[in-house]
Amino acid sequence: MPVITLFTDFGLSDPYVGMMKGVILSITPHVSIVDVSHYIDPQDLCAAAYLLDAAYPYFPQKTVHMVVVDPGVGSSRKIIAAEAGGHYFLAPDNGVLTKIIDGGDVRTLVRVENPEYFRQPVSRTFHGRDIFAPVAAHMASGKPLDGFGPRVCPVELSRLELSAARLTEAGELLGEVIAVDRFGNLITNIDQQKLLELDASEEGGNLCVHIGEHRINGLSASYQDVSAGGLLSIIGSRGCLEISVNSGDARAYCEADKGAPVRVARIRER
Repeated sequence: MPVITLFTDFGLSDPYVGMMKGVILSITPHVSIVDVSHYIDPQDLCAAAYLLDAAYPYFPQKTVHMVVVDPGVGSSRKIIAAEAGGHYFLAPDNGVLTKIIDGGDVRTLVRVENPEYFRQPVSRTFHGRDIFAPVAAHMASGKPLDGFGPRVCPVELSRLELSAARLTEAGELLGEVIAVDRFGNLITNIDQQKLLELDASEEGGNLCVHIGEHRINGLSASYQDVSAGGLLSIIGSRGCLEISVNSGDARAYCEADKGAPVRVARIRER
């Protein structure tokens, strides 16, 4: 059974997501549609890029991943369909595919412009329904990408300047919060490999994490390593450093949000 995943900033209080699903099912009724998230912050392209990169590997090969975070809808911005890493992607050319394209293994890139596969008439404000949904449905049914429009090169696509953690000359890792989940966990761009480079011990016991005025010594193996209401740092399910509160909200506790700087250093012996 073909699979289409949906990544949008639409929320679920309006009918937009349901309309897109209706269009998809009208064309490919046997497809399985998976809602990855409809609560990406409005127009937050970086959040969409990070979320797509984190989620897509957990789906079967040939899944069609449709991203509709599109502040440029109705403008001259392009729409891109891609095959990379055995998966298919459909998104506006606004940088949300940055990590996918930069990750390599891109086999095909096309600019979607063949109106044969659009729902007519095409609204200037709802390309998700009139272009993305029908094109995704045809992609899922096996339509070759070349049928949707001309090929383009990766260098022609828009890119986002996504932040990356870096190691300073002083031997500290500098990163930032890139996402906050509904539990208030602060997800950073500091991955486990970078932490191992800083501290070879797998437990991370020789590290201290700084965010705002807060300092956390060592990495926890679980939330229960600290008492309820306690602040901790942990390697989360994305394989990146997260700052959390056991049975609480780290965003509120630390008064931090996306973009907040995070510093990781070795604990200095006295």
